[in-house]
Amino acid sequence: MKEPSVLDYLKATTLASMKRQSFHPARFVLPLILATISLGLLNSSVSGQTPVIESFSQNGELTCTNLQPGSVAMVEWAPTVNGPWTNTWAGLNPLTVDSNGTIRVQVPMFYRVRGVPADMVLIPAGEFQMGDTFTEGASDERPVHTVYVSAFYMDRTEVTAAQWDEVYQWAIGHGYSFDFEGSGKAPTHPVHSINWHDAVKWCNARSERALRAWAYYTDSGLTQPYRTGKVAPYVRWDGGYRLPTEAEWEKAARGWLSGKRFPWGDTITHSQANYWSYWESGRPYYTYDLNATEGYHPTYATGSMPYTSPVGSFSANGYGLYDMAGNVWEWCWDWFSGSYYSSSPTSDSRGPGSGSYRVLRGGGWISRAWYCRAADRIYGNPDCGDSNLGFRAVLPPGQP
Repeated sequence: MKEPSVLDYLKATTLASMKRQSFHPARFVLPLILATISLGLLNSSVSGQTPVIESFSQNGELTCTNLQPGSVAMVEWAPTVNGPWTNTWAGLNPLTVDSNGTIRVQVPMFYRVRGVPADMVLIPAGEFQMGDTFTEGASDERPVHTVYVSAFYMDRTEVTAAQWDEVYQWAIGHGYSFDFEGSGKAPTHPVHSINWHDAVKWCNARSERALRAWAYYTDSGLTQPYRTGKVAPYVRWDGGYRLPTEAEWEKAARGWLSGKRFPWGDTITHSQANYWSYWESGRPYYTYDLNATEGYHPTYATGSMPYTSPVGSFSANGYGLYDMAGNVWEWCWDWFSGSYYSSSPTSDSRGPGSGSYRVLRGGGWISRAWYCRAADRIYGNPDCGDSNLGFRAVLPPGQP
């Protein structure tokens, strides 16, 4: 079996060098694969031939000629010129040489490493009891039911005004449009006054900017990313950043605790959350509201409304998530239905197929303790924004 010539090595190396000129910041070209690919074109089934690498295109297609028509050639790759050689990469199978003595094959070109995003935490897969175990909430919080939720990452905090602005400014320069610009009392406070559509499109822009797959599309074939207008988008559930489902949100909010009223336990005070302590007859209206003073949180009820607080101002829950009760309400993916719990799926439930309003969770700076319960659910017009409406995003593990 004749060894490839030095010319073949130089040709492959030159092609690798050409490829490096179009380096992408989030994908890493591995030149050694290209520089040694000619070795991999030798196989006992094509002995006596001298393979010639004619081209290596920008889209990763390798063309090799001077092979015997009808024979079988095997593409192999190695991390160094001296091997070790392998053909185990998916798709690198034996190929029948065409009548012109040529094969064409897509070969591995890019690598990327995905770690845990620094500003997110992993919510492990598992079951939890969803709904009002105290039978004190609204009827739409019942029946309590077991739901299995697949693993996902969630933002540690609500999206801040600074985070929003950074992605928003990028997005409007890349074909996105929004109904609201978004506001925040300070850069470290949660963004507010954005509607559901804005939050969804922002998630898509965040994905695109980070070179991840989009999660939201305007067509069922998932080919047209959602960037403008007001639509009920289709979802690629293994795609990039998106809003949490209602089930994901509640599982995350409970933070390993089962059957508790709040993310940390069964009572609430201003030392645990930014909410409005509602009193009647000189004492808190709700027996589980143990706050010593009436009204808004005194630390943050300064200046003009809204009285939001910097994200992460209170202790995290068991999963390491902040502000899962109070500060701002958080948009979820699901359409709202008051009877949904009676017939919802037991695994990865994603809400009704249609509706008029979207789910909001968590309560806000203007909310009574009752609304800050982990089981509480309200709904909002997806077209409307308000100074107590914000969001946080989730990200499926292992997605493109």
